[in-house]
Amino acid sequence: MKKPDIVLLKYGEIALKGLNRPMFEKRLLKNLAAAIAPAGSFHIRKSQSMIYVEPADEGADMEDAIARMRKVFGIVNICPAVSCEKDMESIARTTIDCLLAMDTEGKSFKVEAKREDKQFPLNSPAICQQMGGCILKNVKGLHVDVHHPDILVQIEIRKRAYIFTEKLSGAGGMPVGTNGKAALLLSGGIDSPVAGWMIAKRGVALDAVHFHSHPYTSDRAKEKVIQLAKIISAYTGKIHLHVVPFTDIQLAIIEQCPKNYLTLIMRRVMMQIAERIAVKSGAKALITGESIGQVASQTMESLAVTDHAVSMPVFRPCIGMDKEEIVQISKKIETYETSILPYEDCCTIFVPKHPKTKPTLEEILEAEKSLTDLESMVQAAIDGEEVVVINPREELYEF
Repeated sequence: MKKPDIVLLKYGEIALKGLNRPMFEKRLLKNLAAAIAPAGSFHIRKSQSMIYVEPADEGADMEDAIARMRKVFGIVNICPAVSCEKDMESIARTTIDCLLAMDTEGKSFKVEAKREDKQFPLNSPAICQQMGGCILKNVKGLHVDVHHPDILVQIEIRKRAYIFTEKLSGAGGMPVGTNGKAALLLSGGIDSPVAGWMIAKRGVALDAVHFHSHPYTSDRAKEKVIQLAKIISAYTGKIHLHVVPFTDIQLAIIEQCPKNYLTLIMRRVMMQIAERIAVKSGAKALITGESIGQVASQTMESLAVTDHAVSMPVFRPCIGMDKEEIVQISKKIETYETSILPYEDCCTIFVPKHPKTKPTLEEILEAEKSLTDLESMVQAAIDGEEVVVINPREELYEF
């Protein structure tokens, strides 16, 4: 196709909003501008549930911008288009030029038209009929197939005419930042990055909390988690990753608590620390990658006693998913290859041989009584946190 000079972006769920719709649109435009800024300078405008993106100068990289647009939550379809004057002669000439630049030999086509400007003299069926005949006369090798065309020529009549043959899928969902903020417990495995992505898709901004047990977990394990947060930030924008030293607490639990309760008690303490960090950062919920029945600490009984450790909501978007379903999403969002790097995190070391699968809250609370000075250790871990600010547009830095 002829090189596109404009991109039409269509959003879905936002269009159903009522009086608060401008808030969602404003946030989407802000997120979009931030996402494509590294690709160059662009003019962005909105009109009639459509966003128009045009390069502001020759230095703008349209292909890079389109790739970035596909990671902006709130956008349903991305249509790289060629614009022209709003008359049939210009539309026909532009459409023919686009098709002549493509490999059309032996392929089928169909024309679809959408007339937003009702002042245009031809209605949509008439535009399709006239353009179909024009294409057959001027582009050799093409034939009509209205059911399963190889090339779908789409013409939209708005303030100008727009012609495109490609409609790319966007990320969908809601603009990040329109539904508050949550803290993601980011372990370094396959599940938690997927869980964060799924909740961010519903418009929730993310912070992340990672528990690091040096020297039992290596610096490479920490770097792996930072890289995962970096990948997710392409969808969510800036993430504050809180790296919490967990060694002292983990060793105390191992030394003082019954062996079959180790994992559950560790998870409860992690949740308590994550909740305090979430409150401090303005997050209103926690996110985990748990899937019911996947491991011993994720049975219904185990999840119940884990939830009891905190008062804020815990979102588990993977809860009813099979492992393979989670893996497929991780590959789609490009976290899978990083997640499977063989660096252990604190959840995979010191695992008991026979963990309790159906604990009661009373049993757990009794087991936790043997932990001495837990509160001071929790506070020391929070005070010793390292915050890594992750911005998809910038280099990493710590403070």
